[in-house]
This record gives sequence, structure tokens and C-alpha cells, in this order.
Amino acid sequence: MVSPRVLSSASALAKRASPAQVRCNSTQVTVAPTTGRVFVQKGPGGRHSVTGHVATVFGATSFLGRYLVSKLAKNGTQVVVPYRNADEARHLKVCGDLGQVVPMEWDLNNDTQIEECLRHSDTVYNLVGRDYTTKNFNYNDVHVAGARRIARIGHQSGVSRLIHVSHLNAAHDSKSAFYRSKFDGEQAVRDAFPEATIVRPSWMYGHEDRLLNTIAMSPSVFRVNNMETKITPVHVLDVAEALKVMMDAPSTASSTFALAGPKTYTFEQLLSLVEALTLKKLRGPNFPRPVLALASRLWDLVWWPTVSPDEVVRRFIDDVAVDPSLKGFADLGIEPDVVEDVAIVYLRRYRSSAYYDLPIGQGGIKLRRPTYHVVE
Repeated sequence: MVSPRVLSSASALAKRASPAQVRCNSTQVTVAPTTGRVFVQKGPGGRHSVTGHVATVFGATSFLGRYLVSKLAKNGTQVVVPYRNADEARHLKVCGDLGQVVPMEWDLNNDTQIEECLRHSDTVYNLVGRDYTTKNFNYNDVHVAGARRIARIGHQSGVSRLIHVSHLNAAHDSKSAFYRSKFDGEQAVRDAFPEATIVRPSWMYGHEDRLLNTIAMSPSVFRVNNMETKITPVHVLDVAEALKVMMDAPSTASSTFALAGPKTYTFEQLLSLVEALTLKKLRGPNFPRPVLALASRLWDLVWWPTVSPDEVVRRFIDDVAVDPSLKGFADLGIEPDVVEDVAIVYLRRYRSSAYYDLPIGQGGIKLRRPTYHVVE
């Protein structure tokens, strides 16, 4: 039996508690202005709350996909994760609370499975892409036909938002088949889902990237074009954050976003940066284009991802200048990271044990105060 004295003390403490100290678990109902869909939000916000949104992320097991799933699920959104191999999607289960990450098997050529994956979703992300062709899928199969199929089924199923990820260098007259197929995919999505949002990120870097990691491990494949190729790399976390913001911003519908990094680098500058951060001399020859093209055709015969012939073509293409008419990070209230500020996080592991803890000579992780910006 609890004594009256204990009960009276607890009552006094509850009365003295300020409103800021009382955790709010209210329910909020919002209505989408364009579609009229009702979203019931529960909880104080965060991982253990519910936003009322259900999002399907096609390509969730990709480099960008894992970070987008993490941001959505951590915010309380239920995320449907289509997969082809269950082992590749297993690590995504812990991104959200119990039942918030729902894996579902799918195939790009199966309309029924696609419809099942997005049946209950109000937002669909298409992150599906291929850096190289395989015996089962070429660039057009994935970037054009597959994108058209997802957009068509999403529109027929009444999906409110479709956010399609393309590439900054997508162009109909590009020398790269990859970039041409990305442009054709944008047109196919627009025809099937006119209100779709097109996102064009540039080269992305992060923990599992094929940019900084490749330079650190196999610098020779970037010693091409006299290392004069210019790119504007963007942090994968910034792109994932931008995709997350778009879900709650109806004004981004029917828009095209160019998400490029804040600075332009040549391959030579990136090689010098990686050398400075890893404290290693990255040696290797400057491959002539015919030699690297021949080597890529031989590497294309093995069963693991290497450098494809089309990637060799892309090594000689500069990133295009961002069209001022397109929207970008500024319209979403996001300040993108600079490579020098965060690259040490991804490159320190390539240092030898003797120099692992040495302070870095340039850059460093800058702690940014979070800003609050609402995009309507």
C-alpha cells in the first residue's frame, strides 16, 4: 500500500512541472491541400511517433536509398522497402520503430508486385539505377522502361507524390548512354505522371560511395583526361535530406531540382585532397583513353562490379553548369556540405595505424547549428 505522504509529494511535483517539461503525445490531423488526403500524426515527433505518411522507396538498398530510408523512418514515416534480395534489405529494418520498415519482394518487370508495393503509399520515390549493364538489364530497361512502369502504376493507384531521381548530367545528346537514358527516363516519367518531381543530383560521396573510396583504393581509374575533368560532388546525406523535405512540400510537385555541390573540383584536386587526408601517396599512371577503354571491356567480363565501358566515357565529361531556372538546395532551406569539411570521416580508415589519429591538416567536421525552415 502506498502511503498518503508519497502520493501527496508526487501530486505536488506534478503541479510544479512547467508545460515545457510535460511531454506532449497529442494527435494532429492535417489535410494535403492538393489531393485532400488526410494524415493523422501521433506523438511528439521522432522515431517513436507516426507522421501518417506511408512512403515506398524503390531502390532502397542502393547507396542513396539507405540514407533516405533512415531519415524517413527516423521521422516516424512508415517506409515500404522493395527488394530483390532479402539479405540486401535486412539492415534497413532497424532504421525505424517496430513495424515502420516493411520489406516487400518485387521485380522491375512485374506490374502486380509494383502495385502491391505502392498500394497503401501516398509518396513514391524512384531511386532505381544502374552504373553498368548486366545480362538481365541494360540502361533503358532500368532508367526508361522501369521508370515509366513505376510512374504509370503509381498514377493509376492514386499516389499523391512521385519523386524521381535522375542525374545532373542527363541530356539527350550526351556521349554517355547512361546520361542519355537518364534524360529519356525523365521524359517517360513526365508523360506517365505529370505532377512528378525530378531530382538531378551530381556525383555523390559518402561511406559507401564509388568516388572517394575508389580514389583511395584505385586512383589509376581517375588518372584520365590529364585529371582535368571537373565535377561538383554533393554529400549523400544532403541529397537524402532534400528528398525527405520534398515529401511534406506540395510546392515541389511538378518541379525539377538540380542538387549539385557548392564547389567544383578537378580529378587532380580530389586526388590531392585524398592524399592529404589519408597521408598516402596515390601513385599510378595517367591512362590514355583507348587503354582504359580496352581494360574496361576486359573487366566487364568478370561477375563483380568494376569500371564499365560507359563509365570510362563519363570520366571525360564535365558536370554541367546548373540551370538558374531550376530549383536547388536553397529552395529547400538546406546548406550543402563541402567535401573538405566531411571527407575525413570517410577516408580516415585508409590511413596506416601509425598515423591514424594524427590531426588533419585541412578541413574538418564543422558543427552546424540546426536551422528550421518550412517548405510549403
